[in-house]
Amino acid sequence: MSKPSESIFRHLQFYTTASYPCSYLPGRMARSEVAAPAHLVDEAAYSRLIERGFRRSGLFTYRPSCGDCQACIPIRVDAQRFQRDRTQRKLWHHMQPRLTARCSPLHWDPEHFQLYQRYQHKRHPGAGMDQDDQEQYTQFLLTSRVRSEMAEFHDTDGVLRMVSIMDRVDTGVSAVYTFYDPDFHGSLGTYGILWQLDYCRTLDLPWLYLGYWIGESRKMAYKSRFRPHQILRGGVWMEPAYPPGNATAKSPAA
Repeated sequence: MSKPSESIFRHLQFYTTASYPCSYLPGRMARSEVAAPAHLVDEAAYSRLIERGFRRSGLFTYRPSCGDCQACIPIRVDAQRFQRDRTQRKLWHHMQPRLTARCSPLHWDPEHFQLYQRYQHKRHPGAGMDQDDQEQYTQFLLTSRVRSEMAEFHDTDGVLRMVSIMDRVDTGVSAVYTFYDPDFHGSLGTYGILWQLDYCRTLDLPWLYLGYWIGESRKMAYKSRFRPHQILRGGVWMEPAYPPGNATAKSPAA
């Protein structure tokens, strides 16, 4: 175990988990570095950890620690400078009149859970979370010791279409998890990020933290389409040299 030198971390220690199958790259094993004890990760410590590439899942704050594999690259989008590209503008103007967002504290709602189950069964079958029960769902998304909230998106008929779980940190908003109606016609996942970027601007916060960009994973490669963004390399956030067009398959060059 080790301790960072910053005084805000003086009571925290960090341990590396045992290996487990990687969720994003088939055939690979992964490990995570976890901040402990979890009850000491308060809002101030969490904000510093987010800036160092950590993420939150329930009460666990972690980042990848996979030895030679460096595929998971922390990414954050500059909300104040962000400009929608042509496709994103078209989607934004199409979806804005159709969906109404409402923010609230984290809370249990059976309608949310039903939507979560539909999303997992349709979009991530066999990944494990499609078997989550109410307790697992609650631990994963509704348990937090930091400043967390959820945005609920309803259509014009009042039907719930999407839920986004977010954390507020000193330098921005961390997108924890979003699930949505898998049968809805429209790119709800992309729209959710566009909405969160707009939300950051409303709050006058500079960054939207999107977790990890993984160029080799189709599930995660889309994140680099939101520009300008920064990636974390060697403990330093830097803006990459963007590839031409909308290419996302190649890793951003530092």
